[in-house]
Amino acid sequence: MGFAWLALLALLTAALLWLLKLRGPMLTLAGAAVAFGCAGYSLQGSPGLPGTPRTSAERLPSMPLTGARQALMGQFDYSDTWLNMADALASRGNTQDAVNLLRTQIARSPGDYKLWVGLGNALFDHSRTLSPAARYAYVRAAQLAPGYPAPPFFLGLAEARSGNPDEAIRLWSQVLANAPANASWRPMVEDGLLLMTRGAATKSPPPEKVQAGS
Repeated sequence: MGFAWLALLALLTAALLWLLKLRGPMLTLAGAAVAFGCAGYSLQGSPGLPGTPRTSAERLPSMPLTGARQALMGQFDYSDTWLNMADALASRGNTQDAVNLLRTQIARSPGDYKLWVGLGNALFDHSRTLSPAARYAYVRAAQLAPGYPAPPFFLGLAEARSGNPDEAIRLWSQVLANAPANASWRPMVEDGLLLMTRGAATKSPPPEKVQAGS
């Protein structure tokens, strides 16, 4: 079943990326991040056992989320500069340095929700699971920017990568429900949600049979 699941994800990922090429390079990058995020929870967790990460030797490398982050939070501002630096550190395996960098900047700008989102992503990449510290960072970002899409989107992605697709689907559905119809990033979330929903349905175990007389 595991290999069939991965094959399905590969097929859906290829289809998603093909569609996103028609919508611009930014969403193509973001779509790639979403697609591999959905694949991440199947690789890191055991089917049917939410939140069960693999051992450190089996863990996936840090995921490049720059495209999705910039699609949802913009770029070329103060926060983006530090977030790009943190991404560069994480891409070289220096995940603790990425976390330290963002914690330092948050101490200087505690009200910057983008830095809190970035910290959540960095903490996830460092621990390879949705730790209490990472969850707190996403929740704090949502408190600072209520109604903004990035905090619940990236929390949902972290839930998916930790083996909790149902919670990810709930969060992404909430993002779409609150999104303007003309939001430039809406197709990214719609396509990612479709992929995640199909994947979750594929992984659902068949109902148990009740024996006669029991």
